[in-house]
Amino acid sequence: MTNSAVQAAPAEGVKLPAHETVYQKLRAQILFGELAPGQAVTIQGLTESLGAGMTPVREAIRRLISDGALMFQGNRRVSVPLLRSEDIDELSYVRKSIESELARRAALRINPDQIARLEAIDVALDQAINTGDVAGYLVQNYSFHSELYGYADAPIMADLADRLWLRFGPSLRVVCGRFGTQSFPDRHKDIIDAMRRNEPEKVAHAMEKDVEQGMEQVSQGLGASN
Repeated sequence: MTNSAVQAAPAEGVKLPAHETVYQKLRAQILFGELAPGQAVTIQGLTESLGAGMTPVREAIRRLISDGALMFQGNRRVSVPLLRSEDIDELSYVRKSIESELARRAALRINPDQIARLEAIDVALDQAINTGDVAGYLVQNYSFHSELYGYADAPIMADLADRLWLRFGPSLRVVCGRFGTQSFPDRHKDIIDAMRRNEPEKVAHAMEKDVEQGMEQVSQGLGASN
């Protein structure tokens, strides 16, 4: 699976408008760290790398600035924001609150086939960890969370969670690149086991710990590089 594979899929036979296609491509580049934090890129450079016109690229940039995933640098340049320690603290607090509740709600609604789907993603994630495949790790880790939150039937919270991932995803790529995929243990198996036992509160707790450990690793990894 490529980095750009995890995108909002249109209904079968429906072609996305150009501005949406560009948004999804650029969003994936940010989410999976193809654009590094602090790396300034020109709008013209993005039109060339994305193979798109200036208007859809400008619209995608506008939306991603609104999402907090990009910041305008002036002189027709944009960049992915650098995370400060205060940002990580805020992200950790909000992620634990929202994502643990999404996991709890998902546990109340999930069926065996959906649990099997999560387990398959986690197997692919383990393979990426064992082989040191940073890009694969980032895609599969995001896929697990995104798939799970989709079962919660809570679109407002799921959208908020997705925007938060845009904020820390690029820094996660940086830390994985420096310290390897095995530096990021996860609680996905705890989440799956608790779902099988129909224990939504334990699912929520496992998700909270998963987020907490991940953000601590990001904080320590970025701190070590300063």
